[in-house]
Amino acid sequence: MSVVRLASKGRPVAASAAPSSRSVADVLDTIIKGDCVAALESLPEKSVDVIFADPPYNLQLDGDLHRPDQSKVNAVDDHWDQFDSFQAYDAFTRAWLLAARRVLKPTGTIWVIGSYHNIFRVGASLQDLGFWILNDVIWRKTNPMPNFRGRRFQNAHETMIWASRDQNAKGYTFNYEALKAANDDLQMRSDWLFPICTGGERLKDENGDKVHPTQKPEALLARVLMSSTKPGDVVLDPFFGSGTTGAVAKRLGRRFIGIDREQAYIDAAMARIDAVEPADLATLKIVASKRAEPRVAFVTLLESGLLKPGATLTDTKRRWMATVQADGSLSHGGEQASIHRMGAKVQGLDACNGWTFWHFEDEGALQPIDALRQEIRKTMAIAGA
Repeated sequence: MSVVRLASKGRPVAASAAPSSRSVADVLDTIIKGDCVAALESLPEKSVDVIFADPPYNLQLDGDLHRPDQSKVNAVDDHWDQFDSFQAYDAFTRAWLLAARRVLKPTGTIWVIGSYHNIFRVGASLQDLGFWILNDVIWRKTNPMPNFRGRRFQNAHETMIWASRDQNAKGYTFNYEALKAANDDLQMRSDWLFPICTGGERLKDENGDKVHPTQKPEALLARVLMSSTKPGDVVLDPFFGSGTTGAVAKRLGRRFIGIDREQAYIDAAMARIDAVEPADLATLKIVASKRAEPRVAFVTLLESGLLKPGATLTDTKRRWMATVQADGSLSHGGEQASIHRMGAKVQGLDACNGWTFWHFEDEGALQPIDALRQEIRKTMAIAGA
């Protein structure tokens, strides 16, 4: 087993690595040549943030596939996609998933992509091994290959399973706000529309043939990484192939570890990734979720001097008034309660967000008390920098 590094001047460097002495730092931004299970077992446990896996499809092709004009279809008929039986494929799937689960951090997640030939078997193994499925995402292809025999529906999609390490996993990354902002302020759906890899993005050899039969489009991997990783995270791909995961990871400021056993794929992937220009770090900042912001208690506004006991708060239409108490509560009509409970009470509602309901007067204009909370948060961010 060897580690293939990307040289700073574009020249690949191969160096042997003893599995017993290997750390994550030893293999960051490298391609490990060898069997995926053995390579995974050589890595430290709980050491990677996200795994993206594009395992063999096990297409079970029975002979060549031809178009109506009798020209041969360049289908997936490589030796690495061939298994003797479903049982053999299931055993292989369980082996690499177990090895992958060992290296995944408790806060990490795994993506597995496949076709109808294999994805259901992979999904069952994921659940049997303790992974917890978060979503299945449909990659709908704008330009799918036709069904040449005309005896089935055109196969126009692939399925990705996104799963956490176990049912009780906490703190996994999901950049909800960033995805929503990128989707015209609508929640990102689980059906993604992208073309298959064609044109200049498709890697070709000196004969003009595809380097890899199942090369994935970079746009697909970009959404995967933008949704479930942060800059600097370690992304592992145990079936590295043409290196799409590594190319996108490098461009988006993530670190990668690739595993593949085919030297031709490794050579192509190395050349491809070495040519990638990383994005400017300033452009990689992710839109923060409201839940990720530090908690600020209302009484902190008093303690910091931004509000004083006795100040009057009101709603935007000045229908209700409340007085700020020294303990951080509000008083109205002889009763005292928190900003949220008092906001709900005066409106006759069950709940209320007091931060956006209550306002203070500033130079004749009403401002939400949430503006004062944001000032506190800015101070906290500067202090923690």
